[in-house]
Amino acid sequence: MRQETKCIQGGYRPSNGESRMLPIVQSTTFKYDTSEEMAKLFDLEASGYFYTRLQNPTNDNVAAKICALEGGSAAMLTSSGQAASFFSVFNIAGCGDHVIASSAIYGGTYNLFAITMKRMGIEFTFVDPDISSEDLSKEFKPNTKAVFGETIANPALTVFDIERFAQVAHENGVPLIVDNTFATPINCRPIEWGADIVIHSTTKYLDGHDATVGGCIVDSGKFDWKAHAEKFPGLTTPDESYHGITYVDKFGLEGAYITKATAQLMRDLGAIQAPMNAYLLNLGIESLHVRVPRHCENAMKVAEFLEKNENVSWVNYPGLKGNKYYDLAQKYLPNGVCGVVSFGVKGGRKAAEKFMSGLKVAMIATHVADAHSCVLHPASATHRQMNDEELAAAGISPDLVRFSCGIENIDDILEDLGNALAGI
Repeated sequence: MRQETKCIQGGYRPSNGESRMLPIVQSTTFKYDTSEEMAKLFDLEASGYFYTRLQNPTNDNVAAKICALEGGSAAMLTSSGQAASFFSVFNIAGCGDHVIASSAIYGGTYNLFAITMKRMGIEFTFVDPDISSEDLSKEFKPNTKAVFGETIANPALTVFDIERFAQVAHENGVPLIVDNTFATPINCRPIEWGADIVIHSTTKYLDGHDATVGGCIVDSGKFDWKAHAEKFPGLTTPDESYHGITYVDKFGLEGAYITKATAQLMRDLGAIQAPMNAYLLNLGIESLHVRVPRHCENAMKVAEFLEKNENVSWVNYPGLKGNKYYDLAQKYLPNGVCGVVSFGVKGGRKAAEKFMSGLKVAMIATHVADAHSCVLHPASATHRQMNDEELAAAGISPDLVRFSCGIENIDDILEDLGNALAGI
């Protein structure tokens, strides 16, 4: 099936006489006739359901849809995008390990890596996304376990050179993890460019309606864990908590990573997505292929409008020909970038705040990437824990305004922007 059809029919395929719509299995527990049948599930000898903290049919069907859209081999839903970021790394890195990450990433992810996971004993090195391959190679250590980046950074809108980072990561025997939230699988499929693991904050475009918080992890099934067995003992040596199962031997390259994340991390940390949330997420994905082009179309017109406004000092949108990342955007995102535009208001922080208060159509909100137009001043909100040096490394200036173009009428959006800018 092509992407548009996968959005509608991927994941759940009803049998004769079954519900056409994905059912909500709102149950914590599942009944079995014999304890032997349940024992097989606990031993990972059979597939099935026994407790929603680990797996749920509604969730698994939605995960399968996202997996199909990304071209992966296995996937799992999580309670949030932050949980997906954490699980994706923690599944293969632990105390005493090292991870390389792009410095141009979402502020919440930066805090997760630089502060919380550092307390867990995992060291992160943040590199300029424009670093040369030669210099990137120098950042690897014997205990490096992964490389992490965002297809389109939030809110710096840096376009990540997936193919180049994947090549260097693979030369050093580690997987590349890519957060594809802003691009969505409609505009970019990182696995096709060498990414090994793709994650999403499904709260954003995949849901698209401010309805549910969630995340997803998709494994490509292509990274050879056994070829680097000494780096990834959690996947290549027996797990005593499951009677000595070795995940790669039992489930192959296609299933080992997600099975381990489910059997260990979800079992112990319980960051499961509620079945009702998964159901709402599925409804959002059904219109993803219709919404994303409209977001991109509106964003392009907003970027062009802002470039000509006298109260705007600069505009950052990779779809603009003069943009630093225009060529990379054409390579990885030829059908559209995303619906988010970053720009600076003349007069700095105070002028930016006054501009935002003058908007009538767009709403001031911490959210982004949904049907409603939203605006945010990251330095005062999502990235306020960063100091000036860290903000600069993330590509965020004090005057930066993040404008997320919804799918409203573009003339209303432009008039709203024009009136608010005139008011400063």
